[in-house]
Amino acid sequence: MAGKDGMNYAPKGKVNKVVEAGAFTFAAVALDHGHINGMTNGLLEAGATLKWVYDPDHDKVEAYRKQFPQANVADSIDQILTDSEVRLVAAAAIPNMRSALGNRVMQAGKDYFTDKTAFTTMDQLNETKRIVNETGQKLWVYFSERLHVEGAVFAGQLINEGVIGELVQLTGFGPHRLDKDKRPDWFFNKEQYGGILCDIGSHQIEQLLYFTKNTDAEVLHSKVGNYANSDKPELEDYGDATLVGENGASFIFKVDWFTPDGLSTWGDGRLFITGTKGTIEVRKYVDVAREESGDHVYVVTSEGEKHYSVSGEVGFPFFGEMIKDCLNRTEHAMTQAHIFKAQELCLIAQEKAERLI
Repeated sequence: MAGKDGMNYAPKGKVNKVVEAGAFTFAAVALDHGHINGMTNGLLEAGATLKWVYDPDHDKVEAYRKQFPQANVADSIDQILTDSEVRLVAAAAIPNMRSALGNRVMQAGKDYFTDKTAFTTMDQLNETKRIVNETGQKLWVYFSERLHVEGAVFAGQLINEGVIGELVQLTGFGPHRLDKDKRPDWFFNKEQYGGILCDIGSHQIEQLLYFTKNTDAEVLHSKVGNYANSDKPELEDYGDATLVGENGASFIFKVDWFTPDGLSTWGDGRLFITGTKGTIEVRKYVDVAREESGDHVYVVTSEGEKHYSVSGEVGFPFFGEMIKDCLNRTEHAMTQAHIFKAQELCLIAQEKAERLI
């Protein structure tokens, strides 16, 4: 079971180390979002060595060290940025602070791994593009709803094998549990979180580019609203968008903060994929009213119907590939162009969005 608290969702998978101990050292800073725990798990399972943790909030540091006691507490971020052993800095800052932090990290000669969304404005995106070009460092974004979901990883493998032919259309659903009383103040400030399509919508748009093998897409239309949280007027609790890729594959998705309390996990995330020779459905975190486990993949082709339960079977190859890319300066895990384009499109979708209510 994925757990009821989406903000602290931190998957654990197979240990598949691609480097020896000490060969790739990283640090964790800016512990504002619980996704830093999942990011850390993925790196450790791939063989990375955690050396430092830093956040000005002592309680956040102590909570992190309860899970990862090997982390030494740094006195400042400068102590981390001047440590020649550190190759990568992982961070989950408040969203509108993520790009500035990353720019500082990369200017110090480190690669940067940030929680999504990496940007809340187009100016931030353009500035970081310049920094990446000037420094030659790498920016990585934790698109966890694909990278840290075995069902989604397996679906990608099936697509790459041509099991369902050429992709025609994707439909994505990304509901989340609000847990309003547990959220920090920045969560309800649009300048800080960026809007629902910029924030959790970034997961969905990245999947469009990856699964359909597009390098660009057009946002046809998008919508946002606040249906049930008038006490938090800057919160968008609903959003949807329609996009089409350069190769004609289309994508419709919706994201919201309306997961019912009765659901066993934080969100019934699903992906429906239509190809010219078959279909795939991914039930990411739960199979409602049947099994509380996730990572269920349903495939229909001319050969019939198949159900795969892949939890614990596939692993999370992104993290090992990312480490090797950092060491070898290659682009096998994910290209920089892909990351920037996914982030650009979620900013465009947010900017274009019609306000419904």
